[in-house]
Amino acid sequence: MFKSVEAVMTAAIGNQSIVGAELIVARHGDIVCRKTAGWFDREAGVPMPDNAIYRLASVTKPIVAATALAMADKGLIGLDDLVAQHLPWFAPKLKDGSTAQITIHHLLTHTAGLEYAYPQDPTVSTGLGPTNQGLEENFSRVAQHALDYAPGTQWRYSVAIDVLGAVLAAVHGGSVEDAVRSHVTGPLGMSETGFFVADTARLAKPYADGSAMAMPMGDPQMVPNETGQGPTFSPSRIFNDKAFQSGGAGMAGTPGDILRFLEAMRNGGGGAIRPETVARAFSNQIGTVHRDDAGQRFGYLGAIVEDPVAANSPSAKGTVNWGGVYGHSWLVDPVNGLTIVSMTNTALEGCTGRYPKDLIRAVYTDLT
Repeated sequence: MFKSVEAVMTAAIGNQSIVGAELIVARHGDIVCRKTAGWFDREAGVPMPDNAIYRLASVTKPIVAATALAMADKGLIGLDDLVAQHLPWFAPKLKDGSTAQITIHHLLTHTAGLEYAYPQDPTVSTGLGPTNQGLEENFSRVAQHALDYAPGTQWRYSVAIDVLGAVLAAVHGGSVEDAVRSHVTGPLGMSETGFFVADTARLAKPYADGSAMAMPMGDPQMVPNETGQGPTFSPSRIFNDKAFQSGGAGMAGTPGDILRFLEAMRNGGGGAIRPETVARAFSNQIGTVHRDDAGQRFGYLGAIVEDPVAANSPSAKGTVNWGGVYGHSWLVDPVNGLTIVSMTNTALEGCTGRYPKDLIRAVYTDLT
């Protein structure tokens, strides 16, 4: 069983587009496939073990978003609250000079008018690269730049979940980690996922796409995408206690913990979030606002497949999915009772390359 999956993983490791990988597939609550392949540390000859710790990048986002939903369920925040109500220092303006009315809903849905690059201000960190700045210091700089569009009128992937993390920390009283642990990772038993790594020996060595093969990631290193641009990574950031805790990209964790989280969401919140709140999170929250990804909308935890044919997806309508640029991809298919967690140590291929697409299609092939 899972011969197609085995073939995809073997091919990716063989052509060295992926260095090391782990896959977990759960169906109706049971793990039906768990495979590792390749190298935890290729140069040292260490194979990928089960349940290594990975830098999560944007797999952080649904965990922080779920924290906001849990806090909203408890009446600590409202999804229609203005961000400036909780962060008086974050009040960016529109191009006409008026103050933008950004809500927590806008942050959750990436419709806040924010960006994921601020080339006009190289001091701004977007959560992956090196920095010694705190949340307020960094994002007060973001607030000095006019929004590119009015909140709610466009969808654009951005630092919105980092700003959301700052809101949660302010309301909870403490750090982003404190809020996340209190409301999500603690209640769900995700003991190996957080903004710090205690067991550093289990942290997978990161690799970056290369012309012939993936190579050990530098620090810092920009990894170009198909446009020649791409995120700048700093693998050592996870150890820098001066760097702000990035709600959009700053956590590390294990495939097992991510499966636990996603399965809790698939089953109505796992006690951390109300079932009706999860149902809302798993539904289209951006209306007809344009997205470049054909056949997909966006909820509160990730993209949502609205038209599987247009999305070129083997999954059912209503499937929620996202990933992380350090090399990860996940989906929850409620119709088929299916949860897939794919984690690698290879950016960007493991997230946006051919590998996750081929792997997910292989899972569906092997389950039919």
